[in-house]
Amino acid sequence: MKKTIFLLTIAIFSGMMLFAQSKKSSIEVLYFKANLACCKAKACNVLESDIQNIITKNYPDGSVKFTEVKLVDVANKDLIDKYNAKSQTVIIVKKTKKKETFVDVSDLV
Repeated sequence: MKKTIFLLTIAIFSGMMLFAQSKKSSIEVLYFKANLACCKAKACNVLESDIQNIITKNYPDGSVKFTEVKLVDVANKDLIDKYNAKSQTVIIVKKTKKKETFVDVSDLV
């Protein structure tokens, strides 16, 4: 568990460093969550909670937004396709006026 939290922290900070935030940009962490047996056994909930805690602790001003995206929700189909998301996919997105860039940190989590 400690290793997971450590790797998760490294992943989030790495993504944030790649996207040094300016005043005209926004950063969002997308967590894609399925409705699987492992999620019901709380594995997905623990990961989600760890991500939220890291963001809240390190960005208390709300400059980084956390969003849970449910894979079973039809309204999220475009996001799922855009990021090729599966269960427990974690994407860090930086949006500016002109473009959007993203990093998939799922392998680091």
